[in-house]
Amino acid sequence: MATTNLSYYDKETIPNAAGLRFGIVVSEWNKEITEGLYKGAHEALIENGVAQEDIIRINVPGSFELTYGANLLAETTDVDGIITLGSVIQGETKHFDFVCQGISNGITQLNITLDIPVIFGVLTDNTMQQAIDRSGGKLGNKGVECAIAAIKMASINQILRAED
Repeated sequence: MATTNLSYYDKETIPNAAGLRFGIVVSEWNKEITEGLYKGAHEALIENGVAQEDIIRINVPGSFELTYGANLLAETTDVDGIITLGSVIQGETKHFDFVCQGISNGITQLNITLDIPVIFGVLTDNTMQQAIDRSGGKLGNKGVECAIAAIKMASINQILRAED
């Protein structure tokens, strides 16, 4: 919602993330936005117990490449969850629709096929100002929200797999 602070969470409800490892895949397109998202995600992981050395970052050229980057990270590293961060801003053509649909389908497919959660942290805004507001601006930072989701999902994954 346009009035929700994306950075707010109740730290008491977040599992301790010490010992968990996370990958963050960051799009280089709209870098001023994606760097803000990365900063928020990184800080939230650290604040909730993830060690610096347990955070692996890779960059990809654009948001469409986030799916491939996340899959590659899952195949080549031992992480408990992956956060994808990108920004697609509406233009004058249907390119926006195709890119957003492709990314959401790709991340959904990874969540179905991989043994770890892949968090969708792609802003799909109508204007640059909306993206600024959601990447550390007046509405907080979607990167923080994604990091918290990653911690929660990785913790659920650990608990349920331990019961097997």
